[in-house]
Amino acid sequence: MNKLLRFIASPAGRITRATIGTSLIAAGIARGRKGWPLAVAGLLPLSMGAFDWCLLAPLKGLPFDGPQLRATLGPENDPIAG
Repeated sequence: MNKLLRFIASPAGRITRATIGTSLIAAGIARGRKGWPLAVAGLLPLSMGAFDWCLLAPLKGLPFDGPQLRATLGPENDPIAG
């Protein structure tokens, strides 16, 4: 789980979450009236990436806020080396 949290806390993780959220919103809008639940669900990863929050971190007893999470995880912020 530490590797996943390191990735989520990284800049690449933020971009990935925002991209997934945007994609879900676009797919929901493209489906029309039946796709609104998908579009609403896309707001969660989009907002988590945009505001630099990590929803999974508190499950491990780590801070919710991205900068605090990165500081807690230490200097090994490279998810590939993780």
